[in-house]
Amino acid sequence: MRYGYIGLGNLGGHLAASLLREGFEVTVFDRDASLADRHAAIGGRVAASARELAAECDAILTCLPSPVVSEAVLDDILPVMRPGASWIEMSTLGRDDIVRLAAKAEARGVKAMEAPVTGGVHLAGQGKITVLAGGDPDLFELHRPAFEAMGGKIFHMGPLGSAAVIKVITNMLAFIHLVADGEALMLARRGGLDLGKAWEAIAASSGSSFVHETEGQLILNGSYDIAFSMDLALKDLGFALSFGREFGVPMDLAALTAQTFLRGKAAYGGAAQSTQIVKLLEDQLGTDLRAPGFPSRLE
Repeated sequence: MRYGYIGLGNLGGHLAASLLREGFEVTVFDRDASLADRHAAIGGRVAASARELAAECDAILTCLPSPVVSEAVLDDILPVMRPGASWIEMSTLGRDDIVRLAAKAEARGVKAMEAPVTGGVHLAGQGKITVLAGGDPDLFELHRPAFEAMGGKIFHMGPLGSAAVIKVITNMLAFIHLVADGEALMLARRGGLDLGKAWEAIAASSGSSFVHETEGQLILNGSYDIAFSMDLALKDLGFALSFGREFGVPMDLAALTAQTFLRGKAAYGGAAQSTQIVKLLEDQLGTDLRAPGFPSRLE
């Protein structure tokens, strides 16, 4: 089976590279042609356009920044996709978005499923990211080897749309934890503690979190470089708040976190690293959260 991968940004580039390293036949495309250089170097074929890629592949995976972009790419490639081919959406979309776009694909004879990922760019680079799949079980099993090549833990969450819900939940928790971790580290700093030791103590405590153990290091380094933007965080928090309204669940913490990220975007811009949300507190108090020995990027 020949796979095609469209969208070679921070996540997609690593995921496509993982497929190639595991011996899959992969064609890649991104509007920024330079992003495909490393894939060509490890045996990937580089298409000149998304349509060219779609015409020659049995399964097309997409990892794109927004539902609008996903729909535009899908509309572009559907007319040339082979009947019975698969479209696997690995972007973070709302449930209604993926269900609607899948129906559009299936009306053209293309099988569709969702497979967003979670865990961070560094785990994508290691081939250990978590894959959250939704859709037909037989289609999931057909592509399971590809998912296992890209990820460490693979979950089939249920029918189409179920992965969109859990992905938004995991991201919502990450952003809440990020704001909380900034407050915790600032308490340690203003309380006169050694921040390196404080980070280690929290990591070994009941108060630890995945975010503290990963993004907390980038805060203490001062790079904040998690390769995820304020705009993307706000998009995902918007999805979470929408689910809250739909399912009748009060979302006090998510709503407060979204307001904090709106302030972060106003201060630093939508393209700023999402981890810079902690800088709001640093700037407000005129107190940085630097400590020696922490990495500028997660490997």
